[in-house]
Formats: sequence, structure tokens, C-alpha cells
Amino acid sequence: MRYVQFVTDHGEMMLVGDEQGLRELRLPESSRSGTPESSWQEDADFFAQARAELDAYLAGRRRSFNVTLAPEGSDFQLQVWQGLLRIPYGQTSTYGEMAHRLGKDGAAQAIGGAVGANPLPLFIPCHRVVAARGMGGYSGGESLKRALLTLEGGWSGS
Repeated sequence: MRYVQFVTDHGEMMLVGDEQGLRELRLPESSRSGTPESSWQEDADFFAQARAELDAYLAGRRRSFNVTLAPEGSDFQLQVWQGLLRIPYGQTSTYGEMAHRLGKDGAAQAIGGAVGANPLPLFIPCHRVVAARGMGGYSGGESLKRALLTLEGGWSGS
């Protein structure tokens, strides 16, 4: 596994991946943040494209990503994460709407669990899922979620 740590305007982040693609984006306030595993190899060059795309997105110059994603999760999680990729830039969806779209009416809480387990936030835009009555949680913290939604023009709530 390879990794690179870098600093953005939103704090220090870490990309993790291998030849199959990106596996994780660790955000500053995430429970997944922290130090890389001892067996991992630091390799900034390996992540050059992902870093360039991420930097452009955070600067408001990019709306989608072309890097190969290879998240690991259960079949249900992978289905939810595919659903997240279909939420357009600048738009939001509620957990209940996601459940309905995925044919899982009444499973908003389970959808929330899968959204919260997303290992590639930003690349798989879980920040676009909001609670029915407000912003809802985010693995990278509320201030980052608000900043991302504001960047995309998709948040007018309080």
C-alpha cells in the first residue's frame, strides 16, 4: 500500500492506494486520520494525478474526478457509494431519498451508516447527503462539510 500526506486549506489529509486505485482519503477530523501503517510506502509521485484533481476541486476549478477508485466495503456499502457518485455536483440528497433511489425504503439509518463508512470522501461525494432537517454529520467534521457544500453552491440551509 502507498500513501502521501499533504496539507490543504482544510487541514492535513492523506491519500492511500495501490495499483488497483485509491483506497482511502483520510480527512483531518476523521477517525481514520493519523499515521500511516508501518508497512505502507510513502510515494508522492504515485498520487500526482489524484492530488492535482483534488487540489483543483478544492479550488473550485473541477467538478468531478477521473482517478481510479478502489474502495473496499460490503456489497451494501459499495451499492450506497455508487449511489453517492450519482448525486450531481452542487446538489444534495437526504438519507431517505438515497434509500428510496436504491430501492431500500425505510433504510435511511442503514444508508447513513454506509455513507459514514465511505473511505473516499470528496472523491465519493458523501458530503452531498444531508439530513431531512439540517446538514447532518460528516466524517471530516461539520465545518468541512459546510465548506464543501458552499463551494459547490449546494447548501442554503443553516
